[in-house]
Amino acid sequence: MALQPFLKKKKPLRFQVLGPNPKALEQMDLDMFFLDGKEFVRLLKMFAATGARYFNKGFLDSSGIKSNSSFESACDHDGHGTHTLSTAGGHFVPGASVLGVGNETAKGGSPLSRVASYNVYWPPVNGNTCFGFDALAAFDMAIHDGVDVLSISLGGSPADYFSDGLAIDSFYDVKHGIIVVCSAGNFGLDPASVSNVAPWILIVAASTLDREFQSFGQLANGERFKRLSMSKPLMPVGKTYSLLTGAQAKLDNASAADVMLCKEGTLDSNKAKGKMMVCLRGNTSRVDKGTQAALAGSVAMVLCNDKASGNDITVDPHFLPATHIKINEQAPFSYPDVTAPGVDIIAAYTREQSLSGLKSDLCTTAFITESGTSMSYPHVAGVVGLLKTMHPSWSLAAIRYAIMTTARTRDNKVSPMLNRSYVKANAFNYGSGHIRPNCAGESGLVYDLTVHDYLDFLCAAGYNETMIKLFSESPLHKCSKKASVLDLNYPSITLPDLSGSVIVTRKLKHVGSAGTYRARVREPYGVSVRVEPSVLEFESVGQVKSFKITLKPKWTTKGYIFGGLTWSDGIHFVRSPIVVSTLFKKVARYPLSRLKSRFCCGTVAVSGNRSQILVPEIIMPICEAYSV
Repeated sequence: MALQPFLKKKKPLRFQVLGPNPKALEQMDLDMFFLDGKEFVRLLKMFAATGARYFNKGFLDSSGIKSNSSFESACDHDGHGTHTLSTAGGHFVPGASVLGVGNETAKGGSPLSRVASYNVYWPPVNGNTCFGFDALAAFDMAIHDGVDVLSISLGGSPADYFSDGLAIDSFYDVKHGIIVVCSAGNFGLDPASVSNVAPWILIVAASTLDREFQSFGQLANGERFKRLSMSKPLMPVGKTYSLLTGAQAKLDNASAADVMLCKEGTLDSNKAKGKMMVCLRGNTSRVDKGTQAALAGSVAMVLCNDKASGNDITVDPHFLPATHIKINEQAPFSYPDVTAPGVDIIAAYTREQSLSGLKSDLCTTAFITESGTSMSYPHVAGVVGLLKTMHPSWSLAAIRYAIMTTARTRDNKVSPMLNRSYVKANAFNYGSGHIRPNCAGESGLVYDLTVHDYLDFLCAAGYNETMIKLFSESPLHKCSKKASVLDLNYPSITLPDLSGSVIVTRKLKHVGSAGTYRARVREPYGVSVRVEPSVLEFESVGQVKSFKITLKPKWTTKGYIFGGLTWSDGIHFVRSPIVVSTLFKKVARYPLSRLKSRFCCGTVAVSGNRSQILVPEIIMPICEAYSV
């Protein structure tokens, strides 16, 4: 189920048996083992968690390192894979906590699923920790092992499909009936920063929960601040401490930049002892900063975001009292499919890694909080597993798009969701919205696609039949002359630089009880949207009906504008986001006779007996000028 490294156990884990003969095999203690071939598949069908594989030939060939026992293992020495795998398919575990904080019952998204783990991560070689050859081998093995869902924390810079190994690998898995779920990446400060962009991959961004691990800081003047923390020790009530920045605790041989980050070997213990150390986020891990402050004798740490981190606050289990504060900075990022919980997620962790990452640190924990899209996508992978069980007749695309079209764009207070700078979020932040698993299982209507539709999309995108052979194997796919990138039956519509009328075609498949669905449109500001027909009557399950959406700009807009289309029978709500930027030819001056309206933005200039309106390039609605 997951392309992640597995947990190495210091003591056996207890797994619930899902296969036959429950009386004899109701509970078993299993030690870690690595299997190949038929034995792996047999046990995969029996146990919720079976074992793991590792793939290292690409790493060994690229690094020139001779293989040893540390490279012949699927064990997780980092904790990342254990965390994500348990989020996707972990069993119910009562009393799960991080150093006693957040003590509840933990479970994965598909708690009764059978899981396989594939390790393709290795020590960095020229900055690379995962090699294409190893990833390809793992993707191929997932097909061999009969996996239903691939949960993947891989990705790099967006690339052309033809040269994107992950896009090609995942396409083959989709062809074999495997849903591929990937993280969107954590480079949200810049536009066009989503790591995986192939339309056959379900791409997931990260959002918050309705839960906070609060801590409070109080200044000497009595002013109190609410912050976030998961520190195990508590500070004495009523006692005050001096705040000290890294610069004030600098060792003589340390650089000013490094000491502000509280890097190892930069803090003077004579200055830091008994003080609250203020550290700036960045470059080194957050927990390591707290460790360095503690080693220098500080009684606590205040972790401050830099501009790049904006309002992104993450709680960590520190071994000294620590709290995390923020600054305000706008941080838009590119368009994922959906968003799911990915901030301060409690899940299993490896005992092979200490919290600080230091070899001298012997403190470990069975559970830990982590944040990022690596924490959000396994939630969705778990939901996919549940939907495949609930609706075995649904196609891969139907499951994916049911998750997307039933997502919400408002928070638990029914207010618009906000981005990390507390500005109203949009589709570039959350895609179709925050997932609602229960609604996805009862969506009523679904958009559907086949592998041939994806191949036609590649044809329309300009790939020739020889290039498409990379994706299609045999027989060679014949490109349809009618193929259009606009008509891929995807549950969203994105049109950059819309300068005229455009018609987009979509199809809906009925998966619920008979009913009448009506279209409700929220037009992007400055764009006319017409749906024909606006009413769809469905009488039987499996019935498919198509509709056309005509989009036409009213005026030029600055940047992207957002709207949506919702089909509803009063019970089910199937929503698709609409994202548009409009573009008219640049205009500078218009005679008054060429303006439709008597009123217009701009300045009136009089030259002789001829009046003109100086119209800005961005024409406001009241202008309604003809284009030249």
